[in-house]
Amino acid sequence: MLKKIIKNIVLSAVVLPVVIGSAVAAYPDKPIKMMIGYAPGSSTDIVGRMIANDLSLALKQPVIVENRGGAAGSLAADAVAKSAPDGYTILFAQNGLAINVAANPKLPFNGQKDLLPVVGVAATPHILIVGNNSKAKNVADLIAMLKADPGKLSFGSSGIGNSDHMAGELFLATTGMQAIHIPYKGGAPAATDLVGGQIDFYFAGMPVGLPLYKGDKAHALAVTSKTRFSGAPELPTVQEAGVKGYEMALWQGVFVPAGTPTAIVQTLNNTVLKILETPEMKDRFVKAGVQIAPMNTQQFTDLYNSDIARWKVVIEKAKIKLD
Repeated sequence: MLKKIIKNIVLSAVVLPVVIGSAVAAYPDKPIKMMIGYAPGSSTDIVGRMIANDLSLALKQPVIVENRGGAAGSLAADAVAKSAPDGYTILFAQNGLAINVAANPKLPFNGQKDLLPVVGVAATPHILIVGNNSKAKNVADLIAMLKADPGKLSFGSSGIGNSDHMAGELFLATTGMQAIHIPYKGGAPAATDLVGGQIDFYFAGMPVGLPLYKGDKAHALAVTSKTRFSGAPELPTVQEAGVKGYEMALWQGVFVPAGTPTAIVQTLNNTVLKILETPEMKDRFVKAGVQIAPMNTQQFTDLYNSDIARWKVVIEKAKIKLD
């Protein structure tokens, strides 16, 4: 009897890898959930839904988007980090995730151990906008206004610790100015209040801010990248406008739970990279005001880790508390 039990155990051990291998090879054979930690209509939501749509077509399975906003994207990141590492729950995130990992030691997950970067899709500058009735016609005007009334002007963001928040904080730290931060539950409501005059300036994500500028609903002062943005080449960079050393881009990409099989990671990586090569997707990115930036798993991992290190320095220097 004992020999028979041992024989069965050995046979099970031999068969199991074959079953697991078959499951991986069949991926995906059911719908995939893409979690986005920001409100519908936000920059990251807009880009994430474009990727989800074409990923659905390429993989021949529905990719269902679930928005779980809050805590600068950490609620969605936490849910994905704690989900089964089988490729059926993925995260579409932006550099707000790296900022949060750098700034908040009390996160319920380990951002560098529990999540695996899969593929980067974009690296887009923010656009500094003000209301059409603002006295600031350029960056120098805005700095003069901030200097004249220290701590009186306000700037919006899609939430504490998000990329647009940190773009504003970096601007204030670099210029030595002060302003009141007004966090919103998403980029769309922040933009609405900017247009309505409830806040004074906003480092908006391009998919949110560029249409306002192009539609004459807001006035744009500059972009945050090192070089001018192809979607609005007439706008100077913040550096060109006189703020030396200022540079920031909003990157976005796909993550999965740590432990996800390499074959599944490669499937997602290869599929998204092929999607980004299509003329149709490139055209949609341009129209949305997004700077396409395809990154394989290693490139995206390197960017993610270096960004965490960078923001730790900035946050400590500016004494910003996000926990």
